Amino acid sequence: MTKPVYRGTNLVTRMVFLTSAVAAIVVIIAGLISYPLVRSAEVTQSQNQLSRLADLTAAAIDRGAPNGGLERDHLVPPSLSATLRSEQVQGYLVFDASGAVPGVPKEEVRELLEHGTLSTEGESADGRVFVEGRSLASGGALILEQPVAIAGGSAQAGLLRFLMALFIGLLVAIPIGYFAASRIVRPLRAARDAAYEMQAGSRDVRLEPEGPSEVAEIALALNSLSDALNISERRQREFLLSVSHELRTPLTAVKGYAEALADDVIEPQDVAKTGATVAAEAQRLDRLVSDLLDLARLGAVDFHVNPASVDLKDIGIEAAEVWRTRCEREDVRFEQELPADELLAVTDPMRLRQIIDNLSENALRVSPSGSVVVLAMRQVSDGVEVEVRDSGPGLTPDDMAIAFEPGALYERYRGVRPVGTGLGLALVGRLAAGLGGYARVTTAPEGGACFTVFLPSVQPAPIVDLV
Repeated sequence: MTKPVYRGTNLVTRMVFLTSAVAAIVVIIAGLISYPLVRSAEVTQSQNQLSRLADLTAAAIDRGAPNGGLERDHLVPPSLSATLRSEQVQGYLVFDASGAVPGVPKEEVRELLEHGTLSTEGESADGRVFVEGRSLASGGALILEQPVAIAGGSAQAGLLRFLMALFIGLLVAIPIGYFAASRIVRPLRAARDAAYEMQAGSRDVRLEPEGPSEVAEIALALNSLSDALNISERRQREFLLSVSHELRTPLTAVKGYAEALADDVIEPQDVAKTGATVAAEAQRLDRLVSDLLDLARLGAVDFHVNPASVDLKDIGIEAAEVWRTRCEREDVRFEQELPADELLAVTDPMRLRQIIDNLSENALRVSPSGSVVVLAMRQVSDGVEVEVRDSGPGLTPDDMAIAFEPGALYERYRGVRPVGTGLGLALVGRLAAGLGGYARVTTAPEGGACFTVFLPSVQPAPIVDLV
């Protein structure tokens, strides 16, 4: 059988894509959040560094001019001068508010000369700059300027390194996602292959539970399904064998007597007896085929019930008349336990009579001479119970568990006690369910089996078809 193929993205690809997408989203969100923070930190750090350079430079200038004079060539030490150049810091000396410094208004120069310090930002011809100013003990003031782009460049470099690290993490996430997805998919593929094997007819399929608990539970469920299918098919085979045996026995008798009649080997005085035997075997065949058809229709959409408001007591009286006569022929006492008042319910009277007849025939079959069969009906809180009891050999707890399965008791007791077709009790169980109730079996007070069918007082809707 060709395996169906689903044309879609496999789970491994989806999981790899998902982990990669998650990693990429993390990278983007981290970048968007971290860039302003990194840049703010860099700006603060640059401002603090420029402030320290301003303090150092002012102190160096004051030390280089102890007599109050400033010599341009010896304002700061060479090492400090190199540091200023490397940081792209531009220095200015001002002695009054009229001095022009790029990016610093005269008002701020005046404030510097009056208060001794200045820390701000300004706009020069080359762009925005940090401004730090310090007054000098030798007179005048020092102003240092550094382009803001220096701090921004450092922030971008730091962010680039951060994004690079996240990108490497993304590259690592892809194989990790592939490995994790492969580990999850492997037991799923094994489960798929096992399902195809079961579809092909194999019933010895076993899976080893592995992976996450949800995936392992799939393996356990398939193992249980395989066991259930094995049991179900074994019962079906046993059922078919039993039905075949039941069909073959009357067919063999009918065929043998028909050939004897055709060959004219039957004595004239035995023809009537032979005809009666053939008729009895044919009736047995007819009953078996009818049971099979009813059992099949119970699982089909063309099995109908015709509910009506009926007095179950009338149905019980009619059935009791028939089965009392049948029991007397077999030297079995028949008793009825019917209520004095009406026993009203909405149900299908024909199907109810079919239930009573099947249970009564089953009880009579196993009842020895001198025993008793009881038909009882009674009102209960939410419905009606119909009960058939006998004083036969009864059923064990194991028998009761499978009593309503087709052919189960027949296979178990064939050749041990009188058995029918193996379908009657299965019909009772399914007919009871079809009428909205249920059937159960217990031990009767008389010592045999007690079969009880519960029917609700009102037929549940819908009541058209049994599926």
